[in-house]
Amino acid sequence: MKTLESRAEEALRALLEQVPTIELLQVKHHSVESGVRADLTLRVEASGMSHILLCEVKANGQPRHVRSTLLQLQHDVAQQTQRASPVFIAPYLSAEAQAMCREHSVNYLDFEGNARLLFDSVFIERQVATKPVVERRELRSLFKPKSAQVLRVMLRDPGRTWRVTDLAEAAGVSLGHVSNVRTGLLDREWAKVSEEGVFLSQPGALLDAWRVAYETPLGQKLNFYTTLHGSAFEEAAKGALDSKGQSGLAAFASFSAAHWLAPYARTGMQYFYADEVGLERLRAALKLSSSIKGENVSITVLKDDGLFRDMVNPAPGIVCTSPVQTYLDLAASGERGSEAADYLREKELAWSR
Repeated sequence: MKTLESRAEEALRALLEQVPTIELLQVKHHSVESGVRADLTLRVEASGMSHILLCEVKANGQPRHVRSTLLQLQHDVAQQTQRASPVFIAPYLSAEAQAMCREHSVNYLDFEGNARLLFDSVFIERQVATKPVVERRELRSLFKPKSAQVLRVMLRDPGRTWRVTDLAEAAGVSLGHVSNVRTGLLDREWAKVSEEGVFLSQPGALLDAWRVAYETPLGQKLNFYTTLHGSAFEEAAKGALDSKGQSGLAAFASFSAAHWLAPYARTGMQYFYADEVGLERLRAALKLSSSIKGENVSITVLKDDGLFRDMVNPAPGIVCTSPVQTYLDLAASGERGSEAADYLREKELAWSR
């Protein structure tokens, strides 16, 4: 923590030095034995007026950890006999954490360069778009295939509460995977815990973050040509998708799934996800042939079959990716797909508004 507090002091010094009218008079680091709850206090003079900056330094700037610290800072400032302002400092503060600081009238600063300092005649505000490597890695891990299976289960019914064991069984993953996802959701305050278990408190914010961080499922993408169109294609696809107890998995995806869930834009290409056996069923049923030109069927043979646990049947014999998965795939497919994704979200994912 001493190293962290030293970095916090350096970052705050550098920020204050940008204002010529501010003079730094004194810096104090406080131990537990000192009786002062703040980690760091700075006495400054701004335009001839003395002011105390009461700073709390935390290693974790996720919203869940920020909230309790803000309340503590407000209390500590209220106990001061001198003019004082609270400052929360962490290695990184997300947009949600920064908004939380503003709501509680607490100044903030992180090591990435995000800052807001307001006291007396001083006003400094800075926003940067970069995220630290650790934050990007943690966020990506929350949306990796096994974790995504957990999220898709929870997003089917965002208001439902889950015990860890029940959620692991429903998602087909280990208890450890569920626990990691649970921690990530709670830290970002996208979920809360009640006596009955964990539930999504901000499913819309979760979906927004997933859309930004989304990576298309790993697999081999194959393009084919079929002479079938209209109702003939639809009937043939039903025969391939409705396995009737046979082995193999296949489903409409992307624009093709959206056509059944929330029709918005037609394309000349039909999209599917499949496993190896499902691919062969599609080949036979749709009379697919390889063609250098004129491909109109795209099939991604997935490396991980977890995505198939979240299929829906919007019509008899029709198997599609779920609204959440379809939304993510559309959003990642360019401007036209982004518009179709927004339309699907409005129609099928009303809880995310």
